[in-house]
Amino acid sequence: MRAGKLRHKVTIERYSEGQDEIGQPVQTWETVGTFPASVEPINGREYFAASAAQSEVTTKIRMRYQAGILSSDRITHGATVYDVLSVINPEMRNEELVLMCKSTA
Repeated sequence: MRAGKLRHKVTIERYSEGQDEIGQPVQTWETVGTFPASVEPINGREYFAASAAQSEVTTKIRMRYQAGILSSDRITHGATVYDVLSVINPEMRNEELVLMCKSTA
């Protein structure tokens, strides 16, 4: 994967539940990490092809391989928040991840 294509910074967040100081349940998003990535809106042809499996996929995010990224995580890029719908490890080579996402707004 060429570094020049990874011109965006994205933050991966994971949902967690805990308790506050008085024992009340607290639901938060904790930062897993910030990574260079390529944020690519899906063009018309890709959107049509993806609609068979994931009708709400709107963005493809490519990044270097990071172990432990889950489809229950979310990604923030600037002011935009994306839900991760699927995590793809092309050719199972642990070099790159392709995250199929939808915008929450």
